Amino acid sequence: MSSTVRRAGLAFVAATLAFAGAVYGVTRSASADAAVQLTAPQLVADMGAGWNLGNQLEANSNGIPSETAWGNPVITQALIDRVKASGFKTIRIPVSYLGKIGAGPNYTVDSAWLNRIKEVVDYAYNQGLYVLINMHGDGYKTITGSWLICDASDQTTIKAKYQKVWQQIATKFQSYNDHLIFESMNEEFDGQYGNPTSTCYSNINAYNQIFVDTVRQTGGTNASRWLLVPGWNTNIEYTAGNYGFVLPTDQYRSSSIPSGEQRIMISVHYYDPWDFTGQEDGNITQWGAAATNSSKKSTWGQEDYMDTMLKKMYDAFVVRGYPVFVGEYGAIDKTSADSANNTYRANFARALVSTSKKYGAATAYWDNGYNGQYGFGLFNRSSATVTQQGIISAIISAAGGTSPTTSPTASPTASPTASPTASPTASPTASPTTSPGGTGSCRVTNAVNAWNTGLTNNITITNTGTAAINGWALTFTLPSGQTIVSGWSATYSPTSGTVTATNASYNGALPAGGSTTIGYQANHTGNDGAPTGFKLNGATCN
Repeated sequence: MSSTVRRAGLAFVAATLAFAGAVYGVTRSASADAAVQLTAPQLVADMGAGWNLGNQLEANSNGIPSETAWGNPVITQALIDRVKASGFKTIRIPVSYLGKIGAGPNYTVDSAWLNRIKEVVDYAYNQGLYVLINMHGDGYKTITGSWLICDASDQTTIKAKYQKVWQQIATKFQSYNDHLIFESMNEEFDGQYGNPTSTCYSNINAYNQIFVDTVRQTGGTNASRWLLVPGWNTNIEYTAGNYGFVLPTDQYRSSSIPSGEQRIMISVHYYDPWDFTGQEDGNITQWGAAATNSSKKSTWGQEDYMDTMLKKMYDAFVVRGYPVFVGEYGAIDKTSADSANNTYRANFARALVSTSKKYGAATAYWDNGYNGQYGFGLFNRSSATVTQQGIISAIISAAGGTSPTTSPTASPTASPTASPTASPTASPTASPTTSPGGTGSCRVTNAVNAWNTGLTNNITITNTGTAAINGWALTFTLPSGQTIVSGWSATYSPTSGTVTATNASYNGALPAGGSTTIGYQANHTGNDGAPTGFKLNGATCN
């Protein structure tokens, strides 16, 4: 993802590791001292569905990395726990270094920054998840302090700095097992969206070779660790086609790796067609064969195109033993222009994951932490709650997993920070509707996102009274034909008619003026309206 706060990146596929029809993940402890060496198909199967912790450790303010600089809250263990509980098995963590790098010739990375990166990695790694970390924003010309610039004049200095930084990163994580994967860089190119230039591509290839050699020579597990490298701008055509991409050699890898196997993966991103996935307007809001309005559907980039592009990666790399990682994909929220948009976002995600699996690639959805108009968010990072269960379910099912019936009930390990320093400019995904009621001591709003036969609803409960509430039960009546199939942040019983939602262990206390958000996914037979008749502990809510 680019340096701009919401940008998804242009139409680039990031083919992932070889899924090849295997089972959904193999349960192994990430804390094991010794790395268990997996073949490419085994690794891709084990990685399962992936998710990006975007716009956090790669965010910066005037060239100084800061995880809250682009409006997201401090990363917590509770968020990572929620991502895992939702069915994801891999987390990609984009990282920038920029102004945290000292002067040459040593180019020492700030120790506190490296320690924070390690802390966030450990949130996921210690839970048995796969983790990918990279060098993300250092190669964008639009970023203050960027330096990994492929068409800059002083390549000798750039390459020396690059080698020193990766040497420090690799040494920091030398003992971590194969659940940790390093990615050399992100969307590296000259900033022009035309054909690659030979000089710039030659430097990109050189960066990848320096990366592989440097990591391998730090020893330990790094000698056999899977390493991920991109071609030009993580673009499928420019990586798989005859445009200049050169696979790095792996001469320093461990002798324990079977000679016929690889330990290098290829990174691409996929945002085609851009007018559906990333263009911030309401013109193109539908995608795929299920689209009902041709005027809202792009004239290109549908299922057949997706299949063709991912097959190119299969033919160029997977068949040779190099798994592919589609490190970013997704589509922004345009429900403000088309209430059915989330259906097509889910369809797009489902197709991308299933097609990648077909061609031996793993995937990671791009989540930038923003919910509402033009956001990619699947989770509310402040409350560690799910916001787009329909899209998550599509991803997990396509990868071969099962979404949980309820979200985890573990209490967040840290309270959310204050509201983001920069909030999205857009309105919420759906205008909240206030349920009718009397003048009780509570207020309830619904935010419904519906598609053909399903919907999700996020319910915000506010204690408008003067006394704290310790333990609550919210009752409401679902419209006829609606049945809850899963929920989060509360337990729901029964699943139709008049329902009682009972607090989870971590959100039962509501101070005066306090609020909490719960939600559910439901099927419907035509009536996708919000529930009515809300009562909190017997008191009618506004």
